[in-house]
Amino acid sequence: MTKRALLVIDYTNDFVASDGALTCGKPGQDIQAAILKRMEEFNQAGDYVIFPTDTHFLNDKFHPETKLFPAHNIAGTPGHDLYDQVGVWFKNHQSQENIWQYDKNRYSAFVNTNLDNFLRERGVTEVWLTGVCTDICVLHTAVDAYNHNYQITVPSDCVATFTEYGQAWGLQHFENSLGATIL
Repeated sequence: MTKRALLVIDYTNDFVASDGALTCGKPGQDIQAAILKRMEEFNQAGDYVIFPTDTHFLNDKFHPETKLFPAHNIAGTPGHDLYDQVGVWFKNHQSQENIWQYDKNRYSAFVNTNLDNFLRERGVTEVWLTGVCTDICVLHTAVDAYNHNYQITVPSDCVATFTEYGQAWGLQHFENSLGATIL
């Protein structure tokens, strides 16, 4: 039986809440119900639900994003917390063995993390990508998943970004360049 992992990428207050420091706003908020449905589906099946979470430190002059974006997802701040009902679900399930949250410091959930080892040790061959932003962190994670030979599925109702163009381009790239299944 194929073991799957659902990655809920960067679904934090700073990226999703109306007052978030680098929010995609309503498009990000509108996918919450679909993400919750997938989280519950994966959990009920005994598959993994993983929360790779963008993490920064205030005034980090060595991180390249400091020059590109306003301060966001600062460790220990409310902006770094998982958004709304996704955050509630995580708090209610975080003690389970198949639920895992970890900090990441680059766009891809694979770079500078133990994600690949975690998945391989558990026999995971298929990753489902959800969260924000479709054309940034979800995209870079998808490229690395492809390069690590994982099967990729992206439920289009579970990813969002800042612009319609970025959303359409990202989904097309996942399918046409990475061989992902788009639902």
